[in-house]
Amino acid sequence: MARTTKDHPGEQAAQDPIRLLAIRDTPLSLDEVFRAVGDDAAGGTALFVGTVRNHDGGADVDELGYSTHPTAEAEMRRVAEKVVAEFPVRALAAVHRVGDLAVGDLAVVVAVSCPHRAEAFDACRKLIDDLKHEVPIWKHQRFSDGKEEWVGAC
Repeated sequence: MARTTKDHPGEQAAQDPIRLLAIRDTPLSLDEVFRAVGDDAAGGTALFVGTVRNHDGGADVDELGYSTHPTAEAEMRRVAEKVVAEFPVRALAAVHRVGDLAVGDLAVVVAVSCPHRAEAFDACRKLIDDLKHEVPIWKHQRFSDGKEEWVGAC
């Protein structure tokens, strides 16, 4: 019997697609995240990079800091597992920075590889959106006018 494309193992989720999950107080590496999601069966890889911007709500941002709850890495894993259960993920990686960051610094890098580009885009969007809404990571913004603001559970 001839095999159809969907019968090929590369069309399915990988056995252990979660390759890299971390919360770090050191600069993030696009290369590390991209290498982590390399997979010969993936036809599409989507990568999202969140950077510190110089403004928010009409005010100039000078710098910001990220802090986490002790459960943040476990919550990050739960979010990743949810994405893997919903999409045919071949490889997934997510790294978030904590500590003080300057404008232009990388705050978060996530990437997902799937058999096809549409799946990769959708899975990557779900990963970053759920990470921002469900993982207990907080942002403390400092503005040029001296005001400060906490932005909760990113």
